[in-house]
Amino acid sequence: MAGNRTYTMIKPDAVANGHIGGIIDMILKDGFTIKAMKYTHMTEELAKEFYAVHKERPFYMELVTFMTSGPIVAAILEKENAVESFRKLIGATNPANAEEGTIRKKYAESIERNAVHGSDSDENAQIEGALLFSASEIF
Repeated sequence: MAGNRTYTMIKPDAVANGHIGGIIDMILKDGFTIKAMKYTHMTEELAKEFYAVHKERPFYMELVTFMTSGPIVAAILEKENAVESFRKLIGATNPANAEEGTIRKKYAESIERNAVHGSDSDENAQIEGALLFSASEIF
C-alpha cells in the first residue's frame, strides 16, 4: 500500500449516527478509490492490538471500549499520496480545530468521538490494513 494506499475506518459514533454514506461520498468526491471495504465489529482483542501504541496512556481502555461499542466500516483507499491526502480530508483530531470542508468538521462530535480514523504514515497504513483485511482482499 506504500505511497498510494491508506487505511481508514468509520468509527462507531459515525456509524450509529447514520453518517456512513456522507463520509463515503466525501471520500469519493476527493478522488479516492475504495479498494476494499467491510462493515464489521471490532473485538476487544483486535481493538487492543490496533491501539497498542496507546497502551500506556490513561485513555487506552476507554478507547478500546468505545471502539468495540458498535460496528465500524473499515476501508483501504487509493489515491496518489494517499496518507497525506486523506489526513487533510479528515481534518484535525479535535473537530473544533478542524478546517471547514473536512470530515471531522462535518461529522465528529468531540475529540474522543471524532467519526473516522486515518493512518498517519505509509507504514501504519500497511500495518492497520493488515489487521482488518487479508492480503487477497487488499490486492
